Amino acid sequence: MSPLAIRRQIGQLLLAGFDGVQLPVELKALAKEFGLGGVTLFARNIVEPEQVADLCRESSLLMSDIPAWVSVDQEGGRVARLKSPFTEWPPMATLGRSGDDNLAEQFARALATELRAVGVTLDFAPVLDIHTNPKNPVIGDRALAENAKDVARLGSVIVRTLQAEGIAACGKHFPGHGDTSTDSHLELPLVEHPIERLREVEFVPFRAAIAAGVATIMTAHVFMPALDEARPATLSRRIVHGLLREELGYDGVILSDDLEMKALANDYSVPESAVLAIEAGCDGVLICSGNHDVKAAALEALVHAVEDNRLPMTRVDDCLKRQRRAKERFLASRVWPVSSSAKALRQALGREDHRRVADEMARFV
Repeated sequence: MSPLAIRRQIGQLLLAGFDGVQLPVELKALAKEFGLGGVTLFARNIVEPEQVADLCRESSLLMSDIPAWVSVDQEGGRVARLKSPFTEWPPMATLGRSGDDNLAEQFARALATELRAVGVTLDFAPVLDIHTNPKNPVIGDRALAENAKDVARLGSVIVRTLQAEGIAACGKHFPGHGDTSTDSHLELPLVEHPIERLREVEFVPFRAAIAAGVATIMTAHVFMPALDEARPATLSRRIVHGLLREELGYDGVILSDDLEMKALANDYSVPESAVLAIEAGCDGVLICSGNHDVKAAALEALVHAVEDNRLPMTRVDDCLKRQRRAKERFLASRVWPVSSSAKALRQALGREDHRRVADEMARFV
């Protein structure tokens, strides 16, 4: 494969964040040179629904041959990038307290309707971590429940419903971020459970999501010495490939969490993490800040790793095959929203029936 062809392939491994409410020229330049797997939206990118729809449409067309993912963290509760006039959902712990599978299905269907209306194609939800540690500063009420069976059952309902409505779901954060006492945005959490406990508890919701056909799974930046004494989960081939891919039999798309989070960035440069994550078995990496120099450096590091035979091209091809298969599943027949139909767009958001679902969930806050 020619050097130019390699560069055009490598960019498809990146889901990129950016600053501003329009696509920056620097991101467009990266997509032109390397290709791009997709973008991820944050509150800083959001003004109003019509602008979001325009941004999603432009983002999806960054690649002429393969549509780009347009992704977002829209869980509900404190992790929701899309605010009113979108429906504002209570935290997911309310679904666990309700114990109501039908309510979880209604929530996921309404959520998918609103995401689809503006052109989001991949939602980084549901959280499959189990709220086993009340002192956990980063998961807490983002988790569906305090026990594995409830998280597995409700998580599977959300996965199936989102995906039946055309939104790719993402189970997170493997191999489990529920029993941590520190925030991986700030430092590397330590989980000291033996592998037998992890198999019996933390892995249970992920097995259920895999059985439900979840399109993507996101890794956790956690350190589990029982699984790997040297590397955090995202960068560990023993964990990503050995456990998630081989032991749990997952054949979908594996994505890293944001490589700029300090759990990794305190010890690894972003370019180094990008190479290690793909080596470990991830099919794509998230780099979420607006620093385009960091993204370019990460892509160059991946190119050099291929050219130096550190990263076999067969590993890259494997990533691209899974990405392409998922995109064919969710993006091939995509009908993009028409931003000029502002009335129709607004009517899809914050609907009365959606608010009733949110109100029912709020009974269990």
